Amino acid sequence: MVFNSYTFLLFFLAVLTLHSLPLRWRTKKLNLLVASYVFYAAWNPPFVVLIWISTLVDWFAAKRMTRLETKAARRPYLILSLCCNLGLLGFFKYANFVRDSLVVALGTIGVEFSPAPLDIILPVGISFYTFQTLSYTLEVYRGRARAWGSFLDFALFVTFFPQLVAGPIVRATDFLPQCIEERRATPDQLGWGFFLLTIGLFEKVVVADALMGPIADAVFSSAESAGFVDAWTGTLAFSAQIFFDFAGYSTCAIGVALCLGFALPDNFRWPYAAIGFSDFWRRWHISLSTWLRDYLYIPLGGNRNGPRRTHVNLMLTMLIGGLWHGASWRFVVWGGLHGLYLVAERGVVAAFSGQKWTKHWATRLALVGLTYSLVCVAWVFFRAQSFADAFHMVTSMLTGGQTAWIAGVPRIFLVAVVTVLLLAGHWSLRDSSLEERFRALSWPARSAVMASLLVAMAMAPGDNRAFIYFQF
Repeated sequence: MVFNSYTFLLFFLAVLTLHSLPLRWRTKKLNLLVASYVFYAAWNPPFVVLIWISTLVDWFAAKRMTRLETKAARRPYLILSLCCNLGLLGFFKYANFVRDSLVVALGTIGVEFSPAPLDIILPVGISFYTFQTLSYTLEVYRGRARAWGSFLDFALFVTFFPQLVAGPIVRATDFLPQCIEERRATPDQLGWGFFLLTIGLFEKVVVADALMGPIADAVFSSAESAGFVDAWTGTLAFSAQIFFDFAGYSTCAIGVALCLGFALPDNFRWPYAAIGFSDFWRRWHISLSTWLRDYLYIPLGGNRNGPRRTHVNLMLTMLIGGLWHGASWRFVVWGGLHGLYLVAERGVVAAFSGQKWTKHWATRLALVGLTYSLVCVAWVFFRAQSFADAFHMVTSMLTGGQTAWIAGVPRIFLVAVVTVLLLAGHWSLRDSSLEERFRALSWPARSAVMASLLVAMAMAPGDNRAFIYFQF
C-alpha cells in the first residue's frame, strides 16, 4: 500500500474517520496500532512478525535497563537489542551481499566457490524501523530517557504507519510524549496536513514519476553509450527524481500524521541550496544524518581527538551511511565520496576562514553550484546498475565525449528547465519554510495552487512507481 494509490486514500479516510469518533484515547491509539499493522501487512503479512520481535525485545531490554544504575550493568541488555535488531537487518538485507562479495573475493585468488542462492526477500522499511527502535534503547542505555510506561504507546511508536516504511526516522523522545494526551487535529492542522499530502503526492506522481523518472531510466539503461550531454541529462534528471520522490514521501508522511494530530520532524530543508557538504547533510534526510551523528559519529569520538581522527570518523560514518542505503559496493562508494567531500571541506574552510569574500552573495551562489555538481557526481553511483556504467557516466560528465542524444532534445530541455526551477526554488526558500510562504498567499492564490496540483496529478500518466527508498 503506497501513498500514491487509491487504496491508501480509502484506507486513510477510514482511519481518519475512526480517529474522529468520540472514543477513549486508548481505543484510538489501539485503532492506530492495528491500522499500522494492516498498512505494513499489505506488502507481505509474515514480515509483521519481524516488527513484533523488535518491539518485544526492545521493550523488555529498556525495562530492564531502567532498573539498573550503571552503564556496565545495562550493557548486556543493550547488546541484546543490538544483536536482535542488527541481526535481523543484517540477515535480510546483507546476507546476499556478503555471499556475493565472498564469491568475488575468493575468485580473485583463484578459488571457485558457488554456494546456493539464498533467495531472501527484503522486508520493506526494515532499515527505517530498525534505526527508530534502536534509538530508544540507546537513549535508555545512556540514561537520557527512561523506559516508557505504556506498551501500547511504544508499539505505536515503532509502527506508526505514516512514516513506518520510509521515514522520517522519529526519536522516541519526540513521539512518545505525544501519546499521553489525546491528539486530534484542529481545523487549521487538518487543512495544512491535507495540503502537505497533496504537494507530496504532486512531487512523487508528477515530477518524480511522470517527468524525471523515465528520462533517468532511459539514460542509465544505456549508460555505456552516454556522452557528455546524455550523462549530465540523466544525472540531473535523477537528482530531481530522487529529491521529489523521497521528499515527497516525507511530506506525505508529515501531512498524514498531522491530520491525525501528530507532529513529525522535517526531513528535508531545501538541500540543493546547500553551501558545502556539512550544510547538505543538515538539509538532506535530516532524520538519518542526525541519527548517524548522535549514535555513530559522536560515539566514535567526533571531532574531539584532532583532525586525523576526525577525518577517520567522518569517513567511517559516511561509509556506513552508504551501506545503510543498500547492500551494494556502489552505495559504499557513494557514501565514501560524501565522506571525502566532508574531509576536503574541513581543509578548505580552515584555509579560507575569516576571508570577507567568502560571504559575498556571488561566492555563496558559486559554492551552491559546486556543491550540487559534486552531489550529482556521487548520485551516479547511487543510481547506476554497475560500476562499469557508473565509471562511464562519470567519465563522460567530467571529460566530455560524443553525445548520442539518448534522451532526445525535448527531454533534455525539460530536464534543464526542471533543474533551474528546482535550484531557484531551493535557493529562494533556503532560509524560509513552505508553510510561511504558503500562508503569506491570499485565499484565492492558495486555492489556485491546490487546484493546479490536483489537475496536474489527474493528468499525469499512471506510472504508479514505488517510492525509491522502499528498497532501503
